[in-house]
Amino acid sequence: MKLFARHRKQNRFLALIIQQAEFAVQGMEALKQYVKEPDSALAERVSQLETEADEVRRILIDELNHTFVTPFDREDIFSLSLSIDDILDYAESTVDEMVMLKVETNPYLERMVSLLSDAAAEIYRGVQRLEDHPNVANGHAVRAKALENRVESVYREALADLFKDPRDLDGIMEMLKLREIYRHLSNAADRGDQAANVIGDIVVKWM
Repeated sequence: MKLFARHRKQNRFLALIIQQAEFAVQGMEALKQYVKEPDSALAERVSQLETEADEVRRILIDELNHTFVTPFDREDIFSLSLSIDDILDYAESTVDEMVMLKVETNPYLERMVSLLSDAAAEIYRGVQRLEDHPNVANGHAVRAKALENRVESVYREALADLFKDPRDLDGIMEMLKLREIYRHLSNAADRGDQAANVIGDIVVKWM
């Protein structure tokens, strides 16, 4: 515990990014539970985590604006923080639109969110290891990118199934609703890929 406290003091920016990533993991886990068994408490949980993560990012940006020397490139700090923030933003928009549009869950949603949850966990582990074990951090980033590719594969599969046979107007409306939800999850995967890329860039610059 003392080691962790000392580490936070040495690199406040990384500590804040780790905190953001932890919120992203919790948010994706809540979303994973929601798409299995939709519940208003889980929807509220995702929204609450997104709000708390936003506050952490505001603190990080404020400190970035008042710090002349940063532990690694300020552009990388900003970009990594933004990408992680966006992951949770898309988790919240997924829940919001599922509630608003009365979209029922399906196996494609469950598969995509499960993969996104795993990717968020890899990014969290990556930023945890970034300072002391950069090669390990890069390994987590590589796994996060592989998971992003799997999300995109399921996304394309889901779209193909969606457009296969819209039988009537109700079917077309359901198709349009689901397409928007799938798009949010695809965007979340894209932001996870960006976060993994930044982790890799930081590792290359440090080594």
